[in-house]
Amino acid sequence: MIIALISDFGTQDSYVGVMKGVIAGLCPTAQTIDITHHLPPQDLYAARFTLLSAYPYLPRGTVYLVVVDPGVGTSRRAIAVQTRQGFLVGPDNGVLSGVLESEPILNAVELVNAEFWRVPQPSATFHGRDIFAPAAAHLASGIPIDRLGPAIDPQSLKILPLTAPTATETGWQGVVQYIDRFGNAATTIPASAVESANWTLSLGETTLPSGKTYGAVPSGQGLTLVGSHGFVEIAVNQGSAKERFGLAVGDRVFVTHSRARDKPNPP
Repeated sequence: MIIALISDFGTQDSYVGVMKGVIAGLCPTAQTIDITHHLPPQDLYAARFTLLSAYPYLPRGTVYLVVVDPGVGTSRRAIAVQTRQGFLVGPDNGVLSGVLESEPILNAVELVNAEFWRVPQPSATFHGRDIFAPAAAHLASGIPIDRLGPAIDPQSLKILPLTAPTATETGWQGVVQYIDRFGNAATTIPASAVESANWTLSLGETTLPSGKTYGAVPSGQGLTLVGSHGFVEIAVNQGSAKERFGLAVGDRVFVTHSRARDKPNPP
């Protein structure tokens, strides 16, 4: 069984290693895969997108452990969710919401059964070690999800507010949902909305041409293209679109093309 880890802990401190140690003690046969531990601190939207973009590429049955948890120790719930693809474990603060909006939820529980915590009195500041890592390990070892705590209504799970793409008279409207370390900005507009060969993207007073690769324009120039994640992206060839255009998550963008598209399902 695979446990895939996502966090904002970095690798300078001991946090990631400690969580892996807890997992190894409870489920020695589990294979851990580090998706990333270098998300911007407390960035829920970055965690949401990272899980969403990694989720299709790991084997069925994977346990996804996501710990970006600025509300650790507060009344926010600790949860585990079962989908057709596997299990999601983390805080109920929206970090799981990209997948939750796109996948049927088979089961969801609150992690309140202390039998499956690391210790009866978990740290108020490190639920990754004392609640989430043990839950992931127990799921990987075959413990049924409903033993970890009582069922909760899937409709009550936290969803981060992010405007869904909508059709316009000339194309599509969306927002920036994630900016990577290169400064490339992924929007909420899916690839299916830009099948036309002739389309542009507008943000503020700037209009960018489309291309298939970053090298479709000279070095230092901006463009829009479909990223490997399957969403329309804003980029600068060998530069940072974030810096060039002052981009932030939630910024509105408009795609214009030559023929109308059917409205896609929200990503």
